[in-house]
This record gives sequence, structure tokens and C-alpha cells, in this order.
Amino acid sequence: MSVNLLLGSYTRNAGTGIYQTTLDPVTQKLAQPTAYITAGNPTYLAVSQAKRLYSILTENKTGGLAAYDLSDANAPKLINKSLQPGSSPAYVAVDEARQLIYSAKYHSGQLLIHRILPDGGLELATTITDHGRGPKPEQESAHVHFADLTPDQRLVTCDLGTDEVHTYTVTANGEVGPAVTYKTAAGFGPRHLIFHPTAAIAYLVGELGSAVEVLRYSKAQGRFTHLQTITTIPADFTAHNGAAAIRISQDGRFLYVSNRGHNSIAVFAINATGTHLQLQQLIATAGEFPRDFALDPSDNFLVCANQNTNNLTLFSRDAKTGKLSLLQKDIACTEPVCVRFLNF
Repeated sequence: MSVNLLLGSYTRNAGTGIYQTTLDPVTQKLAQPTAYITAGNPTYLAVSQAKRLYSILTENKTGGLAAYDLSDANAPKLINKSLQPGSSPAYVAVDEARQLIYSAKYHSGQLLIHRILPDGGLELATTITDHGRGPKPEQESAHVHFADLTPDQRLVTCDLGTDEVHTYTVTANGEVGPAVTYKTAAGFGPRHLIFHPTAAIAYLVGELGSAVEVLRYSKAQGRFTHLQTITTIPADFTAHNGAAAIRISQDGRFLYVSNRGHNSIAVFAINATGTHLQLQQLIATAGEFPRDFALDPSDNFLVCANQNTNNLTLFSRDAKTGKLSLLQKDIACTEPVCVRFLNF
């Protein structure tokens, strides 16, 4: 049975917004994407259990989020928009238990928390602004790049500009408690974070450091402690690279990171306790600037979005070794930057 997926994109050139396509696991083919929702720069997407899509949105000189009803998947309906002056966020996530939406505004260094209204629409509840900087040119100010949940339902953010990871408690109304802060290596540029499915371990990707930090997570305090740092690129690669997306297999045995510049996906084996990574494979993405990728619900396939070459690539995944094999490339899609599989 085919699996549906949505693709977020930039619309700075010829793009229209959000695209849809299907993955056929029998033929091992990804269908040609087609236009789904016309919107400005919907660069990151999140879908709730209630079949609502929450998308990044840019309109004129404002940026924010749009909420869509996907109950009829063939006819998505706009519910409402929440826009603020300035640039749009870089990340959006759903908190199902509290019915909240978290978004990370990279350029202004802000965390935004929205309430989900009964009809699925959005209402801004809380705004938190980070301050500070790091040692690299890209770290001239705070740059919040990620806001999502820990396994124990705290809120965690990654600030690429200040080399900090903040953990907060959150109320049902979207109010946050004081932050517990973890400081990365200087210039690491924390971008995204993902948790092991069973161990109290997290994996933090550093965009500027082209590396992953393995962190122990304390549920009692919401605190992270460093265990390991491992590079995502070869030691002899000296051109510019920015690590981007990070994903983990459902069995917790393999970790995947995309490299924008080296144009590859790094595959790491995870030891039994989750505390140590070992590089298994570096495979080319058959495209440039792989900003995002995702594993399908079966964990048998991986779809990668190559922003600068306007194409998608499809890989098969070996469950025993974690390694990827290229199945399909040059699937045309204008400036794709987000891959989101649907469970309906």
C-alpha cells in the first residue's frame, strides 16, 4: 500500500509551496510530486493526530504559521494564520497532550508557543527571546532553530547562535518555567535534537561543527550531560559544510545525519546502551544541499530533499546494517526543504 508524504519548500523561484507525493513500497518508486497548497516559503511542516497541518508561512514582510484542515486529504482547507513582523520560523512541532504548537524563529532568536483552538486554528500564547552570541560569524546573535518535546514532555530548544540547549517545563496554557541550560562546545551551532526511543539519551547535531554530540538526559532535572562527539564528514573534507537533519531508526540502532556541502548522509551505528556512535557509511545524496530527509513508517526507505538541485532521492535501508542504497534520483521538486510522511 502506498504511503503519502508532503514536501515543504522555498518559493523564492518557481515553487508554489507544499507538494504531495506517494511512495510505493512494492515498486520501490517515489511518484512525481504535485502541487498541494499554495503558500509562501512553507519550509517546515508538522501534522497533528487530528489531521491538521501546521506549516511555516511567509507573507509580505511577516512570517509565522498557517493551520490547515486535512480531514479531506484531497481538499486541504486553511483554518487560520498567525503572522508577526519579520522573518518566518525555521521549525514547527505539535504538543498533542497540551494542544500547543512550538515554533523556532531563527533570525530573531525567539521561541513561540501557540495554543491550538477547538477548530484547529492557532492563537499566540507565549514568546521567549534568547540573547547572546557565539564565536563564529554565523553566531552574531541568538538563533533558535529547534523547539520540540523531550520524552517526559518538557520543551527543549536548540540555539545555534549561542551554542545552548534550553529545557523548560510547560503548563497547559503554554507558559514556561525557568530554563535548564546545556552549553555545547564553542562554535558547535546546535541545530536539531533527537532522542533514543528507549534509553535516556539524546543526539544533538551541530550545524557549524559538522558533528553529533551524544548526551545523557536526566528526567529528574531536565538536564543534559556530554558523552561523545563524533564528526559527520571525512577528516580531509575542507570545503564548507553544514550538518542539517537528524533521524533515528525506530529500533534505536542507527542514526542518520545529512551534510549540506559534502552532500551526503552519514549513517551511524548506536551501541546497545545508546551512549556511543560509530560511523557505518557516508553515502552521496545525488543532489546538492540535502536540508532534510525522513524515514518512512516502515523504516525500509529514506527520502531526501536536495534544496539547491531541485530534486528528491529515494534510498532503501538495510535493517540489519543500517546502510542505505540509492533506488531513485532526479525526482524533480522545486527547492524542497522538508519531508513529512503522513499516517493517513
